[in-house]
Amino acid sequence: MAKLVLNFYKLLMLLACVAMVAAFGIVLLGVVAREVHWDIPGLDAYAGYAIAAALFLALPGTLQHGDHIRVTLLLDKVPTRLRGALEWWCLAAAFGVAVYLAWYAGRLVWVSYATHDISPAADASPLWIPQIAMALGCIGFALSFGHALIERWRGGSFIGVAGDAAHVE
Repeated sequence: MAKLVLNFYKLLMLLACVAMVAAFGIVLLGVVAREVHWDIPGLDAYAGYAIAAALFLALPGTLQHGDHIRVTLLLDKVPTRLRGALEWWCLAAAFGVAVYLAWYAGRLVWVSYATHDISPAADASPLWIPQIAMALGCIGFALSFGHALIERWRGGSFIGVAGDAAHVE
């Protein structure tokens, strides 16, 4: 089961990479289009959708690799026993918030689909299509915090430490 979840994180990270390349291509196309006086409506909206997709789809993978910001100023100063309790509380609270976000992101996609909500920008795209990436990223984020809690309960560590993490002496 863990292998399936880890592969899901990798898939989301791959989709985030595709979204970043798409954002770059769209912005580049917009620059070229302005230079040759083409009018391609909605390019700014599509670039925004791609950047938002990259952000949300990368959430679980970046959590797993320890690339999220963790404020350890308090954790470094408390006794080990209290530190463990605080880390448990932080993981549980983050899991709760991530589940809440995932639920409402999924609900937003459904409501946008059911009401035929379209973008107010020049592209007039159905909004549920770009919102799917946000919902998938939020679901993966909630899953990754649940995974982190399970790994912590087993005595392991799910969240890695980034190689360039700052240490305060």
